Amino acid sequence: MDITMKKIKLGSSDLEIPAIAVGCMRMNSLELSEAEVFVKEVVDMGAAYFDHADIYGGGKCEEIFGSLLHRNPGLREKMILQSKAGIVPGIMYDNSKDYLVKAVDGILKRLQTDYLDVFLIHRPDALADMEETADALETLYQSGKVRFFGVSNYRTGQIRLLSKYLVHRIMVNQLQLSLTNSTMIQSGMEANMLTDGAVDRDGEVLDYCRMNDITIQTWSPFQFGAIAGTFLGNPDFPELNQELDHLAKKYHTSDTAIAAAWILRHPADMQLIAGSMKVSRLREICDAVHITLTRQEWYRLYLAAGHILP
Repeated sequence: MDITMKKIKLGSSDLEIPAIAVGCMRMNSLELSEAEVFVKEVVDMGAAYFDHADIYGGGKCEEIFGSLLHRNPGLREKMILQSKAGIVPGIMYDNSKDYLVKAVDGILKRLQTDYLDVFLIHRPDALADMEETADALETLYQSGKVRFFGVSNYRTGQIRLLSKYLVHRIMVNQLQLSLTNSTMIQSGMEANMLTDGAVDRDGEVLDYCRMNDITIQTWSPFQFGAIAGTFLGNPDFPELNQELDHLAKKYHTSDTAIAAAWILRHPADMQLIAGSMKVSRLREICDAVHITLTRQEWYRLYLAAGHILP
């Protein structure tokens, strides 16, 4: 499929990345041959930015991806590989130097590659010595194992504290954002109000990332709640789906593409992380790069999702 993919900059770097990336959390649902076809299709679409984490499928997702890279010499250089670490499932978060360095070694082994283009700390660790964490990232950089760094689910103050000790700048903050999960936008819109949406839950992270050239990567862009499910076609969101369907007809596309276009319309130049392992679904999402919603359409969707304009 011939798609002219929208490009954005990775943080303050000169690296151009696709506006839509592929989250690989569900790759263990595919057989190796299926994953191979899927990844090649994604590369052809221009969305060749793959987001992993060491906990996805207990490492199985990275192993499958590594196997298909091994079977296809030269494919690695056609993509940007990102992974995350810092969660010990069901036990704790660990951002210590020893843990992060060993975690990256495990990631590289499973992915069968010598380096990651981007490495993110998956969750903030309450017991982290930020100077030690920063030293871990510098060690990974100096060893050639990681090119760029970022964080995931970090508040503004946590980024500032880590950055105090860093040699290299944070390029990414991966955060949940969708039409229905828009707290980082709501808190700015409902400023100086006594409404629930006015509560600042993240230290004005949206504005902070924009001011400091940190790319926001949006995870679960079609979900409501934490893991409650998608709002697309959901009878609990009749007004939102009516508006999505209306705009889908206008732009000759799908409701999925409109929901993605809503995120891409924001001037922060966010990168949307699409978690689907279906080529047809990803094509729908990628269609969003050709759609520029009007200001009125963007706000109509915002209101239809249940938010308010004070």
